[in-house]
Amino acid sequence: MSTLKHLVHADRSALTPAVLPPHLAALVWRGEVMGHHQASVLSSGHAALDAVLPGGGWPCHSLTEILQAQTCLGEWRLLTPALARLVAQGGSVLLIGAPRLPYLPGLAREGIQPERVIRIDADAPAERLWATEQALKAQCVTAVLSWLPQARPEQIRRLQACAAQHPGLFFAFRPVRAAQESSAAPLRLHLALGPCPHPLEVHVIKRRGPLLAEPVVLSHWPRGLAELWSVPTGAIPSVQPLAADLPTALAAQAHRRGEASTLTQRSHAELDGLVAGLSA
Repeated sequence: MSTLKHLVHADRSALTPAVLPPHLAALVWRGEVMGHHQASVLSSGHAALDAVLPGGGWPCHSLTEILQAQTCLGEWRLLTPALARLVAQGGSVLLIGAPRLPYLPGLAREGIQPERVIRIDADAPAERLWATEQALKAQCVTAVLSWLPQARPEQIRRLQACAAQHPGLFFAFRPVRAAQESSAAPLRLHLALGPCPHPLEVHVIKRRGPLLAEPVVLSHWPRGLAELWSVPTGAIPSVQPLAADLPTALAAQAHRRGEASTLTQRSHAELDGLVAGLSA
């Protein structure tokens, strides 16, 4: 046993890494520290989210997966600030297989002009993958948003390789069940809505950095809607809640109505008597 322990310690000492040259040390990422994206990043527009993203923003030349239990549920609120910055720099937004057409006037209020939004209708999974791959190889400064509910791990790996050539942003929207599958995407997020008034809850599933136990809560609203949430409470008329015991409440209301009816009948009787006396 002592010989075995000696061999184990000897092996460990032999595997202890020496000081690496600077050009190699820059490429080494340790799991307990936040990694840095080698390519450029674009701020997400959410300070709390940038603080947990490697490099401080959405990575360019890379694939970002956004997992959702239901499509069209918060993705525009999450991405609009960054997309507006990209459009301001002369870029475009390319939608591939989008389940719904976005509200273009609303995007215009956020700084995304309708002429900068390009939609590609692709229903078949193979068509979506082909269109996404061609968009990534086009070398255009665009934000590619692709809905890929049926993509397999090997197809995601191929798209990640293509994304390395793409100077813009690339987001792939997939169902939440895909979290159980392996993925070559360096950044994977689960997007959900919190309780009313439904802020965004971003769960970081995978990143170059330590695990994040709690979701990032983002209280971000489109322009116009944010003004509604800022209305003082006293300006909104209060609504009385329904009684817990509705039959009892209805019975009490009927009882009050019965008393009012009795008082009305009594008043009429007194008036009739008075009129009869005057007539006599």
